[in-house]
Amino acid sequence: QEQPVESGGAMVQTGGSLTLSCIVPGPTFSRNALAWFRQTPGKQRVWVASIKDNGDSTYTDAVKGRFTISRDNAKNEVYLQMNSLKPEDTAVYYCARRTTPSESTRINEYPFWGQGTQVTVSS
Repeated sequence: QEQPVESGGAMVQTGGSLTLSCIVPGPTFSRNALAWFRQTPGKQRVWVASIKDNGDSTYTDAVKGRFTISRDNAKNEVYLQMNSLKPEDTAVYYCARRTTPSESTRINEYPFWGQGTQVTVSS
């Protein structure tokens, strides 16, 4: 079973910080791009951030300067550090793994998904 498993979701106040973690099984982890997506009720899942095998990362404009994606290849883990949280960041956050080193913003290019973790930012 190579399904990622997220953790770290919680309820925080506006302006607070939270770090999400995701254990990503699979022998090719170090050679795969990883990403975080988020979804709110009634809306499509959207890309938040992604990281290549070499550590280069990209962010959606809404989180630039506030979120940081990182990876630990020795632990098969990917993280999302979230600072200065806003109510509009409230969503279920999903981590996903590609089977290639290059990143993508497209949902259908990630075959492996976690079950999601809820982040709620109160105003």
